[in-house]
Amino acid sequence: MTEMTLESVTGLRDALAGTEFSTDESARVEAGALVAQIDDYILPRLANIDAPLLAVVGGSTGSGKSTLVNAIVGQQVTTSGVIRPTTRQPVLVANPADSAWFNSTRVLPGLAREQGEAGANPSATSLRTVASGAVSPGLALLDAPDFDSIDDRNRALASQLLAAADLWVFVTTPARYADQMVWNFLNDAAGRDIEVIVVLNRVDEDALATVPDDLRRMMAEAGLGEATLYTVPDAGQVETLLPDNLVQPIRDHLHSLAEDTAARRAMAGKTVLGALTSLGDRVDRLADLRRRQEEFGGQLTEVIDANYERAREQVIDATSDGNLLRQEVLQRWQDFVGTSDAFRTIERWYSLAVDRIGSFFTGRPAPVREVETEIEAGLHAVVVDAAETAATRTWSHLGSAAPELRAQSDPALASASPHIEERAAELVRQWQAGLVETIQNTAGDKRMKARIMSFGLNVITVALMLVVFASTAGLTGGEIAIAGGSAVVGQKLLETIFGEDAVRRMAQQAREDLDVRIAELMATERARFLPVTDELLRGTTSAELIAAAETAERDVRAQAGA
Repeated sequence: MTEMTLESVTGLRDALAGTEFSTDESARVEAGALVAQIDDYILPRLANIDAPLLAVVGGSTGSGKSTLVNAIVGQQVTTSGVIRPTTRQPVLVANPADSAWFNSTRVLPGLAREQGEAGANPSATSLRTVASGAVSPGLALLDAPDFDSIDDRNRALASQLLAAADLWVFVTTPARYADQMVWNFLNDAAGRDIEVIVVLNRVDEDALATVPDDLRRMMAEAGLGEATLYTVPDAGQVETLLPDNLVQPIRDHLHSLAEDTAARRAMAGKTVLGALTSLGDRVDRLADLRRRQEEFGGQLTEVIDANYERAREQVIDATSDGNLLRQEVLQRWQDFVGTSDAFRTIERWYSLAVDRIGSFFTGRPAPVREVETEIEAGLHAVVVDAAETAATRTWSHLGSAAPELRAQSDPALASASPHIEERAAELVRQWQAGLVETIQNTAGDKRMKARIMSFGLNVITVALMLVVFASTAGLTGGEIAIAGGSAVVGQKLLETIFGEDAVRRMAQQAREDLDVRIAELMATERARFLPVTDELLRGTTSAELIAAAETAERDVRAQAGA
C-alpha cells in the first residue's frame, strides 16, 4: 500500500481516538473498538498485504474450539477445560518461519506476548504464541476466548481478536448454532465481507439428518451462502486428540490456502477492504451521535450564555432606573446639599452649597460618606445577587437537561464562585477609582479645579454616581428621568462646575465603564461552566470524523483498484 493510504487510515484512527462521547458509554466503547481494529489489523495488513494470514478460531463456550485447534495442529498447543470460561488465554500457533511477524508489535500491539507452554495462571490480557511446524507457513491459527464468556474481559477480547482476523473459523454445535449471539457475529462477518469457515462440531447421528441443512439455509439468508461449512461428527469422550480423519478436510483447506500466495493476497485485500467499508458505516453512526452531542452542547452553551447575559442585564437595569437609590440614600444627600428649591439660579445655589459645606473642608463630610457607603453596598448586593441567580438557574437547567453531566460536575457550580463577594467589592472600588480619574481629567482650568476643591472630590464623585444611577438611559440633554429632586441637585452641582455637555459625557463614560466591568465579571462567573460544555464539544468534530473516514476509504479503494 502507498504511504498516502497508510497516512489517511492513520488519520482516521487518530480522529476516532480523539472523538469524545461524554454522555454515551456505548459510543465510547464502539469508538475504542474501531481504534483497536485499525491498530490490530487494518494498519498492519495495509503495511504488508503479503504478511501471513491470521485465522481466528471463535465460537461459543463448550463448542470445542480448543480441541479442534489441537486436532488440526496435531499436538496439544492450547488448553480447554470444563470450568467456564473454558478458554482463558488466547493462543496463536504459527509456523516458525512466521513467528517473527506474529511476535512483533505490528500485530495486536496492545497484547503482551508469552511464548511456549502455558503458565500456571494464564492471563486474558496476554497472547501466548506457539511455534509449530505442523502449521503451514503463510497462515496462523488463533484460539480465541469464548465470545459468550461470563467474563467481560474475555468477551471483549474475543471481539477484538475476531476484528483482527483475515479469516474466521467459526465453531458451533447442534445445540448452539441457532443462538442469536452466534448470528450476531456471523452477520458482522457478512457485513465485513470476511472469509468464513463454519465448523458444525460434535454432530451426532440424529442432528446430522437436519441440522447441517438448516444451518446452510440460515447462512444463505445471512449472506454467507458462499462460506465453507464443515461437519465434524461427535467423537464422544476423547482422551488426547480427535481422530485425524475428522479434521483432515479442514486441515487440507487451510494448508491449501496457505500454499497459494495469490489466494492469500486476494483474501487479505478483500478482507481489509471489507473491514474498512464496515468501518465506514460504523464511523457514520458514531459521527451522527457526535453531531447530536455537538448540537446538545451548543444548546446548553446558549442557555448558559443567556443566563449570564440576563445577569448582566439585571445589574444594568438595577443601576439604570433609580431603584438602587433608596429613599434613605437620597434623604442623606438632601440633608447635605439641600433640595432642588435651593437653586432658582445656578450661581445662587452654588453659593448656598459652598456655605453649607464650608465647615467640612478639612475632613470627609459624614452625610456624604454615608451616601457613598449606601451606594457601594447597593451596587455590591445587586452584582452578587445577579451572579448567584445565574449560577442557580444554570445548575437547575443542567439537572433537567443533562443530569449525567451535572452528576460529574463540581457541586460548587450550584452557586456563584466562592470569591464573588471580593470580586464584586473590587469591581465597585475600581469603578469608583475610574470616576475619580474621569473627574480629574475633565477638570481643565484653575477655576474648575478650585470649585472641585471647595466641595471636595468625594462630594463630586457621589454626585456623579447619583446622576448615573438615577438616569434610565444616561444623560440625553434635558430629557432626564431622575429619581427625586435630590439627584437633580447633584446634577446641577456637576453642571455648575463642568458644564452640561461635560456632565453628559462624564455620565455616559461612567455608565459604559460600569457596564464593561459587569460584563467582565459575569464572563468570569460563566467561565466556571466551561468544563461542563467542553466535555460535549472538545475533541474531533463530527465533520472531521466523516471527512477522515471518506478520505481513508477513497484511498484504500483507489489502491485496491490500482
